[in-house]
Amino acid sequence: DVQLQASGGGLVQSGGSLKLSCAASGFDFVGYTIGWFRQAPGKERDWVSVTSRIGGATYHADSVKGRFTISRDNAKKTVYLQMNSLRPEDTAVYYCAGRRGGPSFRRELYNYWGQGTLVTVSS
Repeated sequence: DVQLQASGGGLVQSGGSLKLSCAASGFDFVGYTIGWFRQAPGKERDWVSVTSRIGGATYHADSVKGRFTISRDNAKKTVYLQMNSLRPEDTAVYYCAGRRGGPSFRRELYNYWGQGTLVTVSS
């Protein structure tokens, strides 16, 4: 079975840090671009960050640029999202997703999705 297991969410104060993990199994991880998306209550699911298949190319949404860093360890089949200087507006359920093609911010292009992990940032 194809699985993307997101973990690492929790409650943190404004200005704090969290590191999310996305562990993959059941598919050719090295051949897949992996992205992080987030969905706040009552809002659409928005793209946050993406890493290319090898990991040489990474991109971040303007709202998190300079604060969040995406990385991947292909040997461990895991992608990470290091989140620093967290703000209350970062509060959301964070999802990781995979696609065969190159990096994209379009959620409809992703084939596989994890179950999400909740990040809550208190002010």
